[in-house]
Amino acid sequence: MPEVSEEAVAVDGKTLRGSKKQGAAGAYLLSVLAHRVGLTLTQQAVDDKTNEIKAVETVLEQIVLHGRIVTMDALLTQRQVAQTIVDRGGDYVMMVKNNQPKLKADIELIFTLPPWGDRQESVRTVDMGHGRIEMRNLTTSTALVGYSDWPGVAQVFEVGRHVIEKKTGKERVEVVYGVTSLPPERATPARLLELVRGHWAIENKSHWVRDVTFDEDRS
Repeated sequence: MPEVSEEAVAVDGKTLRGSKKQGAAGAYLLSVLAHRVGLTLTQQAVDDKTNEIKAVETVLEQIVLHGRIVTMDALLTQRQVAQTIVDRGGDYVMMVKNNQPKLKADIELIFTLPPWGDRQESVRTVDMGHGRIEMRNLTTSTALVGYSDWPGVAQVFEVGRHVIEKKTGKERVEVVYGVTSLPPERATPARLLELVRGHWAIENKSHWVRDVTFDEDRS
């Protein structure tokens, strides 16, 4: 198969909140958006008798995964989803929360204890805007390679966010974790941070536009 440039796509769901007010079942749509161009590649209605996790397999069948990087939030961080992506020649960047307790605990342990002699690298960014200062730090590790049975794992990472409201001085600190099939030579900490932040293009370039411009929730 010919080489394909690595483009990132985001998978996320959106509820049409106004549907219930009109006597219909709550409509929920799962869509895939290209990070760079902000184009929706496919969209799938999620039946009220199923859920987003089951529908994601249908959505992934509708797009080319070879040479693509798929980003998603923690709800879709599932073994079968990861396996499907790597089996079809793609890569993933997944956030890890309490719905995957063992994987989360393993990642937390790596970044809580001193480095285990594995390869760890970090990047730090500082942004100012919208009345706040936001500092981000992403650190990667390869310690779970050969230990974890998570499909395709090549790196795990920790993202720390420190936000300061300039007007009030109020501070907010958050730490989240992730897993990716991208090895260090293809995804530096800077690239992974770019992909993590780029995932939210689906909120800004799709969900917000549909809500505000097209008034989709009330249509």
